Amino acid sequence: MLAKRIIPCLDIKNGITVKGTNFVNLREAGDPVALGKAYSDQGADELVYLDITASFEGRKTFTDLVKRVASNLSIPFTVGGGINEIADVERLLGAGADKVSINSSAIKNPNLINEIAHNFGAQVCVVAIDAKKQLDGSWLCYLNGGRVKTDKELFAWAKEAADRGAGEILFTSMDHDGVKEGYANDALAHLADTLSIPVIASGGAGNMEHFKDVFSIGRADAALAASVFHFGEIKISELKSYLCANGITVRQ
Repeated sequence: MLAKRIIPCLDIKNGITVKGTNFVNLREAGDPVALGKAYSDQGADELVYLDITASFEGRKTFTDLVKRVASNLSIPFTVGGGINEIADVERLLGAGADKVSINSSAIKNPNLINEIAHNFGAQVCVVAIDAKKQLDGSWLCYLNGGRVKTDKELFAWAKEAADRGAGEILFTSMDHDGVKEGYANDALAHLADTLSIPVIASGGAGNMEHFKDVFSIGRADAALAASVFHFGEIKISELKSYLCANGITVRQ
């Protein structure tokens, strides 16, 4: 069995790491470079840096932060936010990022997935999907940091993204984000059943059991979390020991 990955996520606004609940009510969590270095030292497998207002504000992800992160890290990291064209990907990879995450731009221009996979390889392209469960039980995708509802259905869009060449799907349940009551394991299990590429779970981590459940019940390949790491509620080394003791394969 491939080792499950633990991925701290750093949402960046104005150069500072922030964290909210259900995509709103943001509070500051610290310097993104120092936090990233600490997570690398603690045993995180990868990091994700998301410029959370880039698409909404219509500006580019800041390259200088990526360069500073790259010079301080020894683990792979993904960068997302405001990536709309191949030139953005070239710039960020050139600054030291290992992968890019596209979300709103992929829904608006699905061919961007094909272009990234063709030019840089599928392993570089992470398609992030923010979705919310509707009253009728369906899951619909949202744009611009959860601000704009679309008619894209989660499972169909994830399948299309994989078919177009995405290397991974990063699924965030907006209803679970920051609530700390567990991941959307039913939806994650359905994604695992229908996709042949890795699925990264996001939204809902509150304790170590939630990580165990997302790997065993949700069958996610990786678990992304933010506030439980940022505010010291869970130590990555202790989490990995717990998962290992519960039969989950992780990199020690």
